[in-house]
Amino acid sequence: MKSQHLSKLMEKHNFVTIADLDKEKILYLIKSAQEFEKHPNRELLKGKVVATLFFEPSTRTRLSFETAANRLSARVIGFSDAKVTSATKGETLKDTILMVSNYADVIVMRHYIEGAAQYASEIAPVPIVNAGDGAHQHPSQCMLDLYSIYKTQGTLENLNIFLVGDLKYGRTVHSLIMAMRHFNPTFHFIAPKELAMPQEYKLYCKQHNIKYVEHTAFNEKIIADADILYMTRVQKERFSDLMEYEKVKNVYILKNEMLKEARPNMKILHPLPRVNEIDYAVDENPHAYYIQQAQNGLYAREAIICDVLGITLDEIKNDKTII
Repeated sequence: MKSQHLSKLMEKHNFVTIADLDKEKILYLIKSAQEFEKHPNRELLKGKVVATLFFEPSTRTRLSFETAANRLSARVIGFSDAKVTSATKGETLKDTILMVSNYADVIVMRHYIEGAAQYASEIAPVPIVNAGDGAHQHPSQCMLDLYSIYKTQGTLENLNIFLVGDLKYGRTVHSLIMAMRHFNPTFHFIAPKELAMPQEYKLYCKQHNIKYVEHTAFNEKIIADADILYMTRVQKERFSDLMEYEKVKNVYILKNEMLKEARPNMKILHPLPRVNEIDYAVDENPHAYYIQQAQNGLYAREAIICDVLGITLDEIKNDKTII
């Protein structure tokens, strides 16, 4: 019995890529998020330390992870700007991760280099949660997107999901494609040629029998069949040529008049921040869901932190530490 307990302690869970999660695990994490939505304030992580290492700017992701940790009674350490760390003195990512592992029970990390979280998970003695790595993956955002879709549609199965805007660099849409492979979606990719869905993700769709249609036009007729309309920001920081950015930044702007033919169940999602791709008048529209979506991030990230620390759904359900 003692050796079983030790092996459980030694088994390290990471949350690095959504591609690692099977259908059961996704639905399990959604159930955990539902429990945290009922009672977000608990003492499940009392005595634990969560480190948030943000080598790239963030508002919602960092604050919701830190709020999740605080609401679970953990302590939070970390930084939101790599300029204030020893990285400016030439410290390697490896040394930073190993050093912080001495102080924390789990590390939540955002990094501008693709694959940085995977690398950290291979060297760290504590669990790593990927809070975004370059234009590659954003699995915790994907988890809150899945939770938002499930909450608004009552299912993840057989949905028409329209992805709009920056599909080339948008790590949130790349993660969503991988996660939805279990649920028989039909995707519509709406983007200018310069920001079209990369070939590797179209190939991924073909390999996993995911149906998709590509469009360059964006109007009320095209989006009339959407269950989920997922808007994205054109990411200025990913462009090396600012002239290219200026050319595409205002191509797709969602306005109220474009929603006249929308299905009653249709919801508009956006990973935020928005620049001008959703007109502010749309905020009052009953289809708008992006602010509630950001709130769902708290419950999804509470579920993720507990999962990597080995706290089970049964333990969450039977938890007596609700505040």
